Amino acid sequence: MPNIAMLLSRVRVEEKLLMKAFKARNVPVDIIDDRKVVFDLRGNGWNQYDVVLERCVNHSRALYALRILNDWNIPTVNTCQVASICGNKLETTSALIRKGVPVPACKVAFTPESALQAIEEMGYPVVLKPAVGSWGRLLSKINDREAAEAILEHKQVLGTYHHSIFYIQEYIHKPARDIRSFVVGDETLAAIYRYSKHWITNTSRGGRAENCPVTPEINALSLAAAKAVGGGVVAVDLLETDDGQLLVNEVNYTMEFRNSIDTTGIDIPARVVDYVLKIGSGF
Repeated sequence: MPNIAMLLSRVRVEEKLLMKAFKARNVPVDIIDDRKVVFDLRGNGWNQYDVVLERCVNHSRALYALRILNDWNIPTVNTCQVASICGNKLETTSALIRKGVPVPACKVAFTPESALQAIEEMGYPVVLKPAVGSWGRLLSKINDREAAEAILEHKQVLGTYHHSIFYIQEYIHKPARDIRSFVVGDETLAAIYRYSKHWITNTSRGGRAENCPVTPEINALSLAAAKAVGGGVVAVDLLETDDGQLLVNEVNYTMEFRNSIDTTGIDIPARVVDYVLKIGSGF
């Protein structure tokens, strides 16, 4: 039986469900709080673990912890490479495009002036996103030039390092919903529709989840997106265009699934645990 640790920021519903799934298999798990952990870079204090399941809320903590653990040759779910790509929207989009995965049109600019030019070339409305962010926060749907000028100025004055890069995405007129699929290893476990009257459909922002059948197209696109970012345990966000085409919007590496278990009828945490045990056993 592999020795397993779970690195987390706090015990949310998802972490409780994962602990329950480990317990159901009689697998002990060491819970390590990322707020208390200290890494000695000159020595490996984690070599007793066969695999570490990363469940940090903070992207920087996750990324640096995974970098250290992977440099110590400790298997992790997910890897530092996956976290680095999925935690940055520009990195994600570039990885998807390199592998031929369809994505919305996207432009990147470095100044408010060039960003405004890119927006007007793309045509209103557009979506302005921070390169690093989650839960649908700090997204802006820009409908006209006045709004663009105001938002770009605000980002320049108030923004952090990450907000000094202007990631501009085509606005997809989706049918009041998007799709999130859940990929573990080489299998698309399930998918949900996320319905909302608002253009942001995240369930953390009030979106309503319904089961979405995993069609051959959803399966193929989800697996292609997961493979493009390095594989593992990921959630893939898909957008439907007016003509029925599916596009990959984002890929999430520390996925939340509390609203999707009953909705899909799939025991997602159990399947994640199976994958972690497989990685920890060296398969």
